[in-house]
Amino acid sequence: MAELTLSRVAKHFGDAPALRSVTTTVRDGEFLALLGPSGCGKSTLLRLLAGFDQPTAGEIRIGPREVANAATGSHVPPEARNIGFVFQSYALWPHMSVRRNVGYPLEIRGLSKADRAARIDAALTATALTPYGDRMPSDLSGGQRQRVALARCLVSDPTAVLLDEPLANLDVALRASMQGVFSDFHQRTGATMVYVTHDQAEAMAMADRIAVMNAGEIVQLDTPEALYARPRSRFVAEFIGEGSVVPLSGHSQSDTTCEATLLGTRLRVETDTQSPALACLRPENLIIAETGDIRARVERVTYLGGRYRLDLVAATGDALVAQSKTRYAPGSQIGLALSPPWAFAAA
Repeated sequence: MAELTLSRVAKHFGDAPALRSVTTTVRDGEFLALLGPSGCGKSTLLRLLAGFDQPTAGEIRIGPREVANAATGSHVPPEARNIGFVFQSYALWPHMSVRRNVGYPLEIRGLSKADRAARIDAALTATALTPYGDRMPSDLSGGQRQRVALARCLVSDPTAVLLDEPLANLDVALRASMQGVFSDFHQRTGATMVYVTHDQAEAMAMADRIAVMNAGEIVQLDTPEALYARPRSRFVAEFIGEGSVVPLSGHSQSDTTCEATLLGTRLRVETDTQSPALACLRPENLIIAETGDIRARVERVTYLGGRYRLDLVAATGDALVAQSKTRYAPGSQIGLALSPPWAFAAA
């Protein structure tokens, strides 16, 4: 396996920029998720790593090897990069058995029958497909077909594995089980993996780190825990998890505490910047208490199974999100105690 390095990589389609000077490194053996809304550039970045597209600017390296350089025009084609790619559509040959689908890349490379058989067996074992080797793709479930696509990717012992929204076509229950398959595979093989998704639950459940993308840029690259607890921008705070972003003012700091005014009350905040302007209030920051710091009106109640999501409006007019084990009627007035929220700069 090897690390993947992008240096000032940009990609334009005509006059439209799909990627804007992306510089980042996927560590050797890391599971990195590219997360963002449709059109943010995550699939474009994946295709550049795979070699399906060429960058407009910048350089790409796989380990020490340069595979793309826009300035010199050098470009290593996909088949010479030893990169595995798992498509959303599975892309299986319908007339080939599972074993033949998995082993087809080895046929193209001209490996002997014995070598092919050994590698196919290992790939089928790694993806729990050994009992299905003689079946046709039409006889498999969606999750089994996706595992065939993963096994076909693994059989060539790739330097890295790229996955482009591989669970998008599966139902909710099957997606949850396949998350376990991908996570187990990563732990077992130590493969460098880059996983594109627009589903934050997938990214948070599987990835070592997540690159949150917007408008062709990586706006924050961090662990799932850090993205949720310490967002660096309004976009990340609102895109990751539930909660609200509210303005704060009057920030003051001593050796032991940071305080600011938000939602009309003075309270302690957590921050690592000298001039925070916004605070991220997660549901766990809001504790329903009649003697709380602020008052809020219940606008909407949504049952989530064992708990309720409360969409609230504070007296200041700010929208908030809380959770409760008790159902409150819309229009109810409730009190809220606030635990210290995370505060960050506006830009």
